[in-house]
Amino acid sequence: MSKLSPKLFTTLKDYSKKQFINDISAGIIVAIIALPLSIALAIASGVSPERGIYTAIIAGFIISLLGGSRVQIGGPTGAFMVIVYGIVTKFGMDGLIIATAMAGIIMILFGLLKLGSIIKYIPYPVTTGFTSGIAVVIFSSQMKDFFGLNMGAIPVEFIGKWGEYFKSANTISSQATLIGVITLLIIIFWPKVNKKIPVSLLH
Repeated sequence: MSKLSPKLFTTLKDYSKKQFINDISAGIIVAIIALPLSIALAIASGVSPERGIYTAIIAGFIISLLGGSRVQIGGPTGAFMVIVYGIVTKFGMDGLIIATAMAGIIMILFGLLKLGSIIKYIPYPVTTGFTSGIAVVIFSSQMKDFFGLNMGAIPVEFIGKWGEYFKSANTISSQATLIGVITLLIIIFWPKVNKKIPVSLLH
């Protein structure tokens, strides 16, 4: 069971003032990026913005408390946005809470049974295909806000989304589109200008 002991308990034995200062500065940088990102992902997932903030704070604390690495950083990810949006749309918040609890139990069982290593048996094309598929779905879900389309709820299905987008194409907002294009250009070209300042701080 010693291998399952959180890293926090072992690193505190030789924790120094210098490490504390470094952790404070790293925490502030992560928070500046993670909190606005958590709000954006919450909205994209179909829930209220404050739920994203609550999740980022509580989950971030639990990750730091129970994590297995002394340099581990936890933050919101867009990969689950597609799944969360589908659950919220079909089953509501109650369904999301149940699904989250079930996922947590499964993760704990995987840890206790030491099944994390089975990821090496997943073919590389499956992993990249899964990630690319999520990217396409997330890209599709952002078209309404990118173009400022005046339309109702976005369908969960991929084909349904684009069908509704084309039907509402006459409601495109030039202001929203301009802001979206400028933001996209900043994301693409800023790393070529300055790599020390994260692009997430700019948009």
